[in-house]
Amino acid sequence: MSTLTPSQRAGAWLTQFGQVLAANDLGAIPRMFAPECYWRDLVVFTWNVRTQEGREAILEMLASQLTHVKPSNFTLAGEATEADGIVDAWFNFETAVARGHGHLRLMGSEQGDQAWTLLTTMTELKGFEERKGENRVKGAEHGVHPGRKTWLEMRVEEEATLGYTQQPDTVIIGGGQGGIMLAARLRRLGVPTIVIERNERPGDSWRKRYKSLCLHDPVWYDHLPYLPFPDDWPVFAPKDKIGDWLESYVKLMEINYWGSTTAKRASFDEAKGEWSVMVERGGREIELRPRQLVFALGVSGYANVPKIPGAESFLGDQHHSSRHPGPEAYKGKKAVVLGSNNSAHDICAALWEHGADVTMIQRTSTHIAPSESLMELALGGLYSEQAVKNGIDHHKADLIFASVPYKIMHTFHIPVYEEMKKREADLYGRLEKAGFMLDFGDDGSGLFMKYLRRGSGYYIDVGASELVANGSIKLKSGVTIERINPRSVTLSDGSELPADLIVYATGYGSMNQFIADLVSPEVADRVGKVWGLGSNTTKDPGPWEGELRNMWKPTKQPQLWIHGGNLHQSRHYSQFLSLQLKARYEGLPTPVYGQSEVHHTR
Repeated sequence: MSTLTPSQRAGAWLTQFGQVLAANDLGAIPRMFAPECYWRDLVVFTWNVRTQEGREAILEMLASQLTHVKPSNFTLAGEATEADGIVDAWFNFETAVARGHGHLRLMGSEQGDQAWTLLTTMTELKGFEERKGENRVKGAEHGVHPGRKTWLEMRVEEEATLGYTQQPDTVIIGGGQGGIMLAARLRRLGVPTIVIERNERPGDSWRKRYKSLCLHDPVWYDHLPYLPFPDDWPVFAPKDKIGDWLESYVKLMEINYWGSTTAKRASFDEAKGEWSVMVERGGREIELRPRQLVFALGVSGYANVPKIPGAESFLGDQHHSSRHPGPEAYKGKKAVVLGSNNSAHDICAALWEHGADVTMIQRTSTHIAPSESLMELALGGLYSEQAVKNGIDHHKADLIFASVPYKIMHTFHIPVYEEMKKREADLYGRLEKAGFMLDFGDDGSGLFMKYLRRGSGYYIDVGASELVANGSIKLKSGVTIERINPRSVTLSDGSELPADLIVYATGYGSMNQFIADLVSPEVADRVGKVWGLGSNTTKDPGPWEGELRNMWKPTKQPQLWIHGGNLHQSRHYSQFLSLQLKARYEGLPTPVYGQSEVHHTR
């Protein structure tokens, strides 16, 4: 057993690692990494978002990148800790063009301490840092300067010229949370950027959802960059409150936000190295010519509305969940909701609360994660008030989360959901007795792995599951709607349900549907499927990718990027996407290593 402290062990490993890299002594690398090892790199070594799995993959990456990355100055950041034989340590380092921050997990062996997991992230580009802290602008221009312009005059001038007489470097299509966060980071980095949004106001994508919508993730998980929520912000924020925050954020962060603007078409000019993006704004067509085009459209594409025979004959109301106006008009009405994930449960519960007779149609099994158990068992260690008291704010939590390679992430989650099964055994038993089809993912790893793999298939239970279990929300499971009649629906088991309202809580398609429509099907197929890990589980076909497909990193279409995810992902990964865009804006070399092959198209 080592007599060295965890900090001494981690510091010794980092010193040796730095020396090996400086000497380009790749032969020493295998001894420094465990037989099972992972190096996850967020931009700083690979100009990519990529995990090297195993010694051979690590050696291949270093052989390609080391001479121009030129890493140096590996130093321990804070004190390392040890638990269950694993040393955890944070460290800082530099490269030829950037500064970085990382995380290391060491395990002892007969050969000495070896790395099990290594995370390296880019924090800033040398010479192109954000103008913050001691480097912030003065704002006031003291002295006498004829013709000086005020801050307001400069903002008005920028808004009048950018996109008209001066071209942006980056255009972001999609002005929801993801587009707004990325634009805020690019603004701080000095990259001229315009956000294109079809809705009139920032936050409208939240305001226009069904009335009862609240965030199911807790406040500590959902902060925006630079301006965290106040410490009295509700744990689960209502949709309109989030909408207002986003609108205020756009104003405060001075984002060039083109609301009521529709992107009509886009094409890439390889010879010029720029895009032509035609948008309609204020009744006129405007051509934007950015170098970089970002699609920031959440985690999904167009609404999936199933084509069901007889739909045109229906005499009641029918709409997708994204267009559900709320429950008020349906008191005493017969409502049928097709689907059994988050939106379906939320809409069913709100309809029941307002006196509707509600039936949920469950086609396939669904994972149920009761909110309190999820908060305590899955999120509490990283995203909670207690975590903050323990010194883990959302910045550190994001990095801890990112430090776990996707290849082994499910093994971290399986025990969480095994405990949830025990804790919620009564609810699960009553749900199954009511006929509800439950699952915990193909391998029992639960909610977040389902989210990463397929972006669907779960409900964070904030109350509706009890209504299903006790029969208040009626349930038909293992069936679908086979035919729609003027005042009813016929199910695939032959039964018939009277209906005044049909809600299709049937999810969304792939994000690259937007690319196919705006650019071309050929470009969409060149980019390939968006989202998923290649886990070869339900709705996530292999082969294994190691990272989320096409997210926050170079795609096979030059100068086209995809950004999105939930609030946590949009916050965290917008940092790394913004640095990639800034480097290209400044003309820095960005040799991308290990760009993923396309195995699946739309």
